[in-house]
Amino acid sequence: AFFLCAACAPLQQLTDRSQPLAGPSANAPKSYPPAPETRATPIVAREIDINGACKRTEEDGFREDAVVRVSHNAVQTLTWKLWVSRKGSCQFDLAEFKQVQQTPHIELHAIDGSGCKLMVWQDPRRVTLAHARCEKHCTPGIYEQAWPVLFDPKSGSCAQIR
Repeated sequence: AFFLCAACAPLQQLTDRSQPLAGPSANAPKSYPPAPETRATPIVAREIDINGACKRTEEDGFREDAVVRVSHNAVQTLTWKLWVSRKGSCQFDLAEFKQVQQTPHIELHAIDGSGCKLMVWQDPRRVTLAHARCEKHCTPGIYEQAWPVLFDPKSGSCAQIR
């Protein structure tokens, strides 16, 4: 327990006090910069406004058909179906979810109490619509292969993924 607490203590600036091998700076201590005090957040809070529609089929048979409309981080429309080759599909509809968060990313929880959540966030190149713990919305056995859908923030169409 002591080692865990010691690891959590803030670091002070470290000084190297070991003897140098040789040279004129024999008695000058070396200073190292302190460790950063804060970590960067994984998602930057942005206002999301998108009228998106992404419908495409990949070479390997994976398909997606998603429509989302977000205004000032409030989800107005959301229908999303994705197919994992010919193995099965997942389907999401806004009527089955309640928005519970607007920043730093949008989050919607399934109203059936299943723990399923949908998340929307934006980076400079794309708006991502993702899911977590949503096995009940998918054909059994395919959930681990169900990927997020990516929208181009300018056009609202499918974002380029390559």
